[in-house]
Amino acid sequence: MLELSKTINESGKRKTAIARAALSKGTGKVRINNVPLELYEPKVYRMRIEEPLILSGDIRNSIDITVKVIGGGPMSQSDATRTAIARALVEHSPRLKQVFLEYDRHLLVADVRRKETHKPNTHGHARAKKQKSYR
Repeated sequence: MLELSKTINESGKRKTAIARAALSKGTGKVRINNVPLELYEPKVYRMRIEEPLILSGDIRNSIDITVKVIGGGPMSQSDATRTAIARALVEHSPRLKQVFLEYDRHLLVADVRRKETHKPNTHGHARAKKQKSYR
């Protein structure tokens, strides 16, 4: 574990959501858009964000993490946030990299899937075309 002398800044992305995490020496406080993690709702998203913190063990009690997240929906924001937190923790303590990769690769590697673009003559769908009959 590296001695934390300055703030570590990392980012995470999912679809159009971008999260920027700042990790600094502290007492274990985690805030997302100035909301404490304990009050972050819905609970499902809070649990996903807590995964890298739980896997990090005792390191969590000696650092503070502040996350600013914009864009996307609540699920994309929670995934971007957990990626940013996990990357900051790996920067702080490199031994966590293997732990995170074994648990879930998306903690460190962004999910590059995007919505398929709209095509002409499809009534707003990506693939379904207008039916036609010549008989």
